[in-house]
Amino acid sequence: MKIGIIGTGNIGGTLARKLRAAGHDICVANSRGIEGVRPFADEIGAQPVDMSGAVDGMDIIILSIPLPAVATLPKDLFAKVPVGVPVIDAGNYYPGMRDPAIAEIEAGLPESEWVARLIGRPVIKAFNNILAHSLAELGRPKGSLDRLAVAVAGDNPTSMNLVMGLVDEIGFDPVDAGPLASSWRQQPGTPAYCCDDDAVTMREYLAAAVPGRAPARRDALMAKFASFETFPSHNEMVALNRSFMTE
Repeated sequence: MKIGIIGTGNIGGTLARKLRAAGHDICVANSRGIEGVRPFADEIGAQPVDMSGAVDGMDIIILSIPLPAVATLPKDLFAKVPVGVPVIDAGNYYPGMRDPAIAEIEAGLPESEWVARLIGRPVIKAFNNILAHSLAELGRPKGSLDRLAVAVAGDNPTSMNLVMGLVDEIGFDPVDAGPLASSWRQQPGTPAYCCDDDAVTMREYLAAAVPGRAPARRDALMAKFASFETFPSHNEMVALNRSFMTE
């Protein structure tokens, strides 16, 4: 498939590498323009493009940029994208730490519903509740006992199946997290967020999420991370996530 990825940070860049290694044609774009993204594209065998080039003619599009950056995308960027092309939102909202407050999300609107409204088309929420190290290093063949899971939420069954197929292809068990309105269950601060869960556990944690509880947990977790003198190891990050999810 031809996959366009906007954003080449920890998650977007890792997805670009893994999907290119899986044999897909990858087009990558970021805020630095074609020449700015070219070194990364050349490194992984992808095509460097501008924002339009990451959208036009794609079979799947992945947005992996901070939520405020979504607001800076060209207003008509997705205007000519066929309805059947899945647009994946892999972003998360971190107010106070990285992002300015977004009133609608603060009022309770799920993050990906806000993204969908902003870009003017439905999205699929995926790849937001797995750490970059896990995504890069912990993929396993289908059927492996230690295979981790990735939650996928959305409203279009065909698009959901395509995205869940990608998750499986790069080494993770896709878990149907329900409609986009339920995607708050995989946002930062919920039990299913970045704890290296298997599919059974993730389903349990998605179901266990309590409306309205995640923001305070998210903020406390981010404050704890900010207090570290050195960047925590992957294992420390997972352990800290798990400790906050049970409070």
